Amino acid sequence: MAWTKYQLFLAGLMLTTGSLNTLSAKWADMFSAKGCHDEPVHAFSHPFVQAVGMFMGEFSCLAVFYILICTDRRRPEPRINPGQDFHPLLFFAPAMCDMTATCIMYVALNMTSASSFQMLRGAVIIFTGLLSVTFLGRRLQKSQWLGILTTIVGLIIVGLADFFSKHKDDTHKLSDVITGDLLIIMAQVIVSVQMVLEEKFVYKHDVHPLKAVGTEGFFGFVVLSLLLIPMYFIHVGNFSDNPRQVLEDALDAFCQIGHKPLILLALLGNTVSIAFFNFAGISVTKEISATTRMVLDSLRTLVIWVVSLALGWEQFHGLQVLGFLVLLVGTALYNGLHRPLLARIPCCAHLVATEEEEEGGGQPRGEGETAGGRQGADPGRELKQEDTLWRTLSGIVCF
Repeated sequence: MAWTKYQLFLAGLMLTTGSLNTLSAKWADMFSAKGCHDEPVHAFSHPFVQAVGMFMGEFSCLAVFYILICTDRRRPEPRINPGQDFHPLLFFAPAMCDMTATCIMYVALNMTSASSFQMLRGAVIIFTGLLSVTFLGRRLQKSQWLGILTTIVGLIIVGLADFFSKHKDDTHKLSDVITGDLLIIMAQVIVSVQMVLEEKFVYKHDVHPLKAVGTEGFFGFVVLSLLLIPMYFIHVGNFSDNPRQVLEDALDAFCQIGHKPLILLALLGNTVSIAFFNFAGISVTKEISATTRMVLDSLRTLVIWVVSLALGWEQFHGLQVLGFLVLLVGTALYNGLHRPLLARIPCCAHLVATEEEEEGGGQPRGEGETAGGRQGADPGRELKQEDTLWRTLSGIVCF
């Protein structure tokens, strides 16, 4: 079944905005400008300020949700299901996990390349799968365990690529790169905890996805904005790159933005792109399938890597290509994308049928997929869409 123009638009929007989100964050990290009180030119290193901007983008999804609901209610026959009422604090714990993981990842992005940053985020399926077995009582299929093992191999290859590659600038020392890579993987543990919390306490409620994203964004924005105050006074020595060597110097960030307005453009790109990325991701899950969303999320790694190479932000390394392909295979195995291919092979068709019969419950959600994101999914439609997606991917690889 071919994709409609609207589905192609949504897929393109998700791929574009998802790539812009990481690239704009990295772009902001590459600026240097004067700070406050005639301080000398120094790098813009403000991961917590960037995280506040990202949560502002997620928070805007809440405004979009209420605008859509108000517009829909004016129609003779409303079509949008607003979902059931829920206590907002239900999202507080997942939001705090999201806030912690986001801050760690933005700190790590200062230390490593944008492509490695995106590739290493694939580690989330390892920890999500393990935690879903432990705390949700899930039973992973053999193909999912194989996907997890394949992902581990892919992560090792990406790590080796960072270890052997020579970065063009002196700011990315080998020790910084290794620390950044480890921080990204550590952040994925927290992200997986967030997903399990959403699955256990939130997913059972009929919550509109935009409302879920917006509510988590609200908590993240408010709490992190307040935390910027004590961060201004916490000295951390050489761990910080700002002149005062505090955990976060928000005033220095604003002064640097004033001296170099292009930094504001990068921050706005990060804020706006995350809002559209969440909207596009939710729409892709609804209009196509959750599996397609996971694959598109993996493909944006390729876009980020190609753009980074084109802009001269990093150098080509063959191990990174191999690592990306292995990670893509791991994601495909974990999310069942191998089934349409095996179904075409007569001797393997029964394996697909057996696996689908044994499969119980839904799979852990991917990055950014919140409660309600998979409700109403049509398995038959998903299988057809996966087949179409594999044909598209085959064309990309052959090209």
